Amino acid sequence: MEEIKNITEITQSALAELEAITELKDLEAWRVRYLGKKSLLTGALRNLASLPIEERKAAGAAANEAKAALEAAFLEKEQLSKEKQFASRSEGLDITLPGRPWPIGRIHPLTQVTNEVTAIFSTLGFSVLEGPEIEDDYHNFEALNIPEDHPARENMQTFWIDRPNEDGRLDTLLRTHTSPMQVRYMEKNKPPIRIVVPGKVYRYEATDATHIPMFTQVEGLVVDEGISMAHLKGTLMEFCRRFFGANRKVRFRCDYFPFVEPGVEVAVSCTCGGKKECSVCHGSGWLEILGAGMVHPRVLERVGIDSEKYTGFAFGMGLERLPMLRYGIDDIRLFYSNDTRFLRQF
Repeated sequence: MEEIKNITEITQSALAELEAITELKDLEAWRVRYLGKKSLLTGALRNLASLPIEERKAAGAAANEAKAALEAAFLEKEQLSKEKQFASRSEGLDITLPGRPWPIGRIHPLTQVTNEVTAIFSTLGFSVLEGPEIEDDYHNFEALNIPEDHPARENMQTFWIDRPNEDGRLDTLLRTHTSPMQVRYMEKNKPPIRIVVPGKVYRYEATDATHIPMFTQVEGLVVDEGISMAHLKGTLMEFCRRFFGANRKVRFRCDYFPFVEPGVEVAVSCTCGGKKECSVCHGSGWLEILGAGMVHPRVLERVGIDSEKYTGFAFGMGLERLPMLRYGIDDIRLFYSNDTRFLRQF
């Protein structure tokens, strides 16, 4: 039969060509020519449609056998070619040597510090919460005793979002501190309250060695009967002792914050010992790590908590300054530079 003879000739020609191939790139061209959709064998199969049914069956069986033989020969040749190519490249290569190591990823130092700080406060009886980074004016300012005309708003350097309220005044912002979560929590929960709130905050300010527009804070709040400044001082002293070690000095000084009364600033001794050239403490020997104080009665009253019965204290700290003090890092911008040489140290 002419068709079977044609298929046999195609098969013999293909096998002869395959035997002569020495390069992998030529193998692919051979595959397309003899096994592809437009191959010679496929063309021969299309011509079978016009044959009588008995001849078509015989020719079809021959074509399938030819295709199977070509595919098997191709796979065998491909494997042999790859092994030969690898052997030629492996001359002088000691395959028993270890491979090139890939660098191991690490948790970012700020994430490590956040986890450590929240773990310390958890052991002191605090619950860990998170709050929204996009806030409204009421929770970020007004509920915290910072009305619209309060001069403290000028110190917040706020990123406002172009979303006016019904009065045409901008009412939405990127939170300037994590303190709004105090109000949100007290609106739904009554004393006793012990919470810490870690998260990113945003302030429109110049960037230098100790300031950046986006940084990380941890806010703390305690409200219960009989809470005093002694509880505030004891809690923060214990935190500093656990985080920095018993040998670091801690300083409390009077300060002002609208949402606490009285307010204090807490600073920790710098690792430089007070050198004038230090870019962290600028020669003072101290770096402020947090502001704190007794919760202002107006803040409690706004959320329906009786300020005659309950008192509380609050604090907020910049997390970037903690590893700066612990490890002697002189520039806060290093945490956000994505320089692996710096990050892999932690």
